[in-house]
Amino acid sequence: MSATTSNGKAATTKTTFSRETAVSIAIQADASIIWSLLTTASDFSRWNSTVISINGNIALGETIQLISTLDPKRTFKLKVKEFETDKRLVWGDAMGNRVYSLSKNDQGHTVFSMAEKIGGLMFPLFARFIPPFDASFEQFAADLKKEAESIM
Repeated sequence: MSATTSNGKAATTKTTFSRETAVSIAIQADASIIWSLLTTASDFSRWNSTVISINGNIALGETIQLISTLDPKRTFKLKVKEFETDKRLVWGDAMGNRVYSLSKNDQGHTVFSMAEKIGGLMFPLFARFIPPFDASFEQFAADLKKEAESIM
């Protein structure tokens, strides 16, 4: 993962065949609260201003349909590939994966990290059509922090 700090600022690394964006932020809330927010599809758009909707069940092996503010006309069909309660969630499609992870820092806060790597051999042909994720990732992290800390 590219982001090494937990300041809520996104970082993007680009190569010819891929792009990875990552963000990390310290949240003063228990990992179980954050996990519940990340895995309750029907509630996502209430607290997360970057998501229009998520339909489906966020559970291992399930497929969800996500509509993002970055491309509101497109529905992303994403398979939940990893699901480790209170620690790690991965979903994605043939183009890439989004990884959510939770850990503790030295102050006892939960560190939320999110990284998405997209790419492949055909990536150079359509890379210019994919909007930058940095601002959206920063907003996602800020929204999650605000909601999780309000629940405490």
